Amino acid sequence: MDTRDLQLFLTLSETLHFGRTGEGMYLSASAVSRRVKGMEEEVGQRLLERDNRRVSLTEAGRQFQLYARQALAAWQTFNQAVRREAELLSGEVSVYCSVTAAYSVLSGVLEPFRRRYPDIDIKLRTGDQADAINHLLAGDADIAIAARPDKLSSRLQFQTLTHSPLLFIYPAIHCAVESRIRSQLEAARPLSWQDVPFIVSERGLARTRLEQWFRSEGLKPDIYAQVSGHEAIVSMVALGFGVGVVPELVLANSPLKEKVQVLEVSSPLAPFAVGLCASVQRLENPLVKAFWDCAKASYRSEF
Repeated sequence: MDTRDLQLFLTLSETLHFGRTGEGMYLSASAVSRRVKGMEEEVGQRLLERDNRRVSLTEAGRQFQLYARQALAAWQTFNQAVRREAELLSGEVSVYCSVTAAYSVLSGVLEPFRRRYPDIDIKLRTGDQADAINHLLAGDADIAIAARPDKLSSRLQFQTLTHSPLLFIYPAIHCAVESRIRSQLEAARPLSWQDVPFIVSERGLARTRLEQWFRSEGLKPDIYAQVSGHEAIVSMVALGFGVGVVPELVLANSPLKEKVQVLEVSSPLAPFAVGLCASVQRLENPLVKAFWDCAKASYRSEF
């Protein structure tokens, strides 16, 4: 039950007056009555006897009054302990992620984290997300925001925060690549992939999954360029150099998203599980664990 309802009932059990209770809690007397009725429905018993002249507690109401006092006292004790713990924690947590992850994933964690742990500083380093796991294994970062690898080292722990499909994209501007793809789509013909230049990642999970897709389709691709970072793929595709594969999370946050088009394929790639990764050893650090737990709470509604 909501702690605010418990506090309202305690106040009402002391004043035995709906109007005075409402004034103290900035509610109308009718709102107080509705809240009490809701509590009675949840408990399954009448908590108050009412008539035109007086309000009194029923036997169930007196028992509920005791429960409300105990529950609120336990909540206050817990809340004070958590606040004391937060006040005691200070220091620095190093986080590695891509630029896109910094403002699309990390931003959702930082606000509640800063409120709860004002004395813990975040040292942020950005780069290609394909390098995230290596940075962790080398001990260069406490936590990384990355796509979960297909095979996760036993030295690491991963916490999924969100998912991102992998999308094939091609240029929106009029160019040779766009014309070739558009003509085949308009003719309702299967795409002639061997004639399409690809912009691919130098390394990383997206590159691995794309190579698996090439093999499953029996394709020997025309690799026009290999680049570092998904943001660079969006840029090169937008300029008309070829077709690329990027996470939807990257495309949705790209300033060039209007300059590319999503290409539907019959065999889509498996989506990325995006989240936090850290070494099991580093998670024993209370500062790192605090960040880890705060991120989990911030994204809990998605799962």
